[in-house]
Amino acid sequence: MADWAPIAKEYDPLKAGSIDGTDEEPHDRAIWRAMLARYLPNKGVTGDPHLTLFVARLNLQTTEEKLKEVFSRYGDIRKIRLVRDLVTGFSKGYAFIEYKEERALLKAHRDANRLVIDQHEIFVDFELERTLKGWIPRRLGGGFGGKKESGQLRFGGRDRPFRKPINLPNMKNDFYGEGSSEKRNWSREGTRDWRTRDHERSRDKRWPERERSWAWGDSERERDSKEERSRGRERKDRDR
Repeated sequence: MADWAPIAKEYDPLKAGSIDGTDEEPHDRAIWRAMLARYLPNKGVTGDPHLTLFVARLNLQTTEEKLKEVFSRYGDIRKIRLVRDLVTGFSKGYAFIEYKEERALLKAHRDANRLVIDQHEIFVDFELERTLKGWIPRRLGGGFGGKKESGQLRFGGRDRPFRKPINLPNMKNDFYGEGSSEKRNWSREGTRDWRTRDHERSRDKRWPERERSWAWGDSERERDSKEERSRGRERKDRDR
């Protein structure tokens, strides 16, 4: 737990396929392929990897000119490489942008993520192929992308960071360890005291009501008896 971080520092396909980075066995074939793959970064790629941004989820109609127009707002661009299919020449939906200064790189990384270009919300992150140790691309079963519906969860990157693992053993020790029975007994006794107190309070409240009802009943009886006496006197007076 001391080395835990929401974003992976070294790429491990098994951890990247876990929701919190604690899985011990692969849960799909893509992770198996990534673990068995032997991948070396492309040697033909030039430029400084620490000044390069990875831009994904692009509209297939987006061109290099459009990317230059948008990302030049953050600083001077040294090179833009829009990845295209070797056969058709169509865009694959992602690109690499190299800046001249680190300040421009950090500003673009902070502000350009989730920017809408050509009706598409883009994803911006630092280049990982040459900077993250053990990186395996998506086509070999690696990467941090993926969807829940496909059963290939990927976490550990900017888009889907690791969730902090729950320390279940400590929770069990706290719940079932020493002193837990005393806490439970104390809580039970507390509930009993609370109930008895409420019962006593309710009983105390009922006594005045009963006294009031008895007093009201006595007054009614006295009133009835007085009326009967007065009627009896009137009858006696009439008979006389």
